[in-house]
Amino acid sequence: MADSNNFQQQKKKKTSSDTFDKAMGHLQPQDLDIERVVLGALMIDKDAFSMISETVRPETFYEPRHQKIYNAIQTLSMNEKPVDIMTVTDELKREGTLEDVGGPAYIVELSSNVASSAHIEYHAHILAQKFLARQLISFASKIETKAFDETVDVDELMQEAEGNLFELSQKNMKKDYVQIDPVISKAVEILQKASATSGGMTGVPTGFDKLDEKTSGWQNSDLVIIAGRPAMGKTSFALSLAKNIAVDYRIPIAFFSLEMNNVQLVNRLISNVCEIPGNKMLNGQLSPDEWERLDKNIRRLQGSPLYIDDTPGLSIFELRTKARRLVREKGVKIIMIDYLQLMNANGMRFGSRQEEVSKISQSLKGLAKELDIPILALSQLNRTVENREGLDGKRPQLSDLRESGAIEQDADMVLFVHRPEYYHIYDDGKGNDLHGKAQIIIAKHRKGATGDVLLTFRGEFTRFQNPDEESPLPTSPSDEPPTGEILGSRVNGGGDEDPFAISGNDVPF
Repeated sequence: MADSNNFQQQKKKKTSSDTFDKAMGHLQPQDLDIERVVLGALMIDKDAFSMISETVRPETFYEPRHQKIYNAIQTLSMNEKPVDIMTVTDELKREGTLEDVGGPAYIVELSSNVASSAHIEYHAHILAQKFLARQLISFASKIETKAFDETVDVDELMQEAEGNLFELSQKNMKKDYVQIDPVISKAVEILQKASATSGGMTGVPTGFDKLDEKTSGWQNSDLVIIAGRPAMGKTSFALSLAKNIAVDYRIPIAFFSLEMNNVQLVNRLISNVCEIPGNKMLNGQLSPDEWERLDKNIRRLQGSPLYIDDTPGLSIFELRTKARRLVREKGVKIIMIDYLQLMNANGMRFGSRQEEVSKISQSLKGLAKELDIPILALSQLNRTVENREGLDGKRPQLSDLRESGAIEQDADMVLFVHRPEYYHIYDDGKGNDLHGKAQIIIAKHRKGATGDVLLTFRGEFTRFQNPDEESPLPTSPSDEPPTGEILGSRVNGGGDEDPFAISGNDVPF
């Protein structure tokens, strides 16, 4: 009988322990004691709220009544009213939640158990970390539940997961202030480097002399928008920039092409570098001289630090992940995107496409600052320009940017690619012949002057070049850069293989 009783007691004890462990396994990250300490400190120090207001929000607290108390403290502080036991009690009474939080006695208890607010910032950080952990648990739980549902499309679920995780990371990304001295040192260092270079270049060179004079190159942390109507050649301009940067200056660059696949893109680069008309790149009917030029000058592209990703419908979350890896592993100094309106912010909810584009442009600017490199994004213009008449009427304006408000606001620089020749306008009114010319219009420039730069457009080679430039082809073998592997391709991020290398079947040469 004794053995039986012992067995029952052990069984009961084990069952109780199992239940306890199971409950603990589902207990969300929290620390109610620290929540009480933070609330108490806020009511005994008038400066405490300003120390943690950027870190802590009402929902940061796990306990619902603590959320209500902090909301009352937040309301008082925002209205520049004193925060203490009496004012918090009165505010809760006004909001009708005083009894819900435990009455005046609980407010007194919170403040009486705290001696000072000395460690409030540290305690607030702990609460913020617990809150973020709860958010991640909730996020993972929802994705897990949907993943078990066979009616849910897995690709759509992946996009939703990426979007939600990106939004969560954006909300919790904070950068603290810095004292001015190290910033001064960095600014002086940039000036010294600029003084040692011809033309005062401080950024990534464009390869176009007049444009470099106005911009000093593409500047780190800048978001540059390159816009134009169809047939103006904005993609050709972007590719000419990419060629100048990667081939001529050997500066690593990433090109995200949402419109063309990698082979189409490389074909246009071959046409640009080897001076082979675009139609012949399609039909393959090259003359012996053109085959010779191809064989000789294709080496200029080989080994160039140009990394191409042609993922269609790229999301801002995917871009951010890939861009970080490119900068870390390949030393990429500049990113180009063709084009902004083809990107998406999947997984986030928007009232309109304009709101989504606004989020995309905002995220691109944030990414440029985070990576401290320039990001160039191509953008469409709306049809308004087609309805205007005359030389000035056809000239694009900032208001012509498609879904323009946020794009114009977020961009550090806005450039328009404009070819008056397309509209049968052959004179700019200043005596300049516009046959075979393109205007690069700097319509917005936060760090410098605006104005126009005139370039030569070689449509048959999809190439922009300096007006006085004859031919970019090398005149002797010694002018050719060293050979190496051909251009990178789609970034898939899977497996242990180099995601930027391409197979022999990807490019037809």
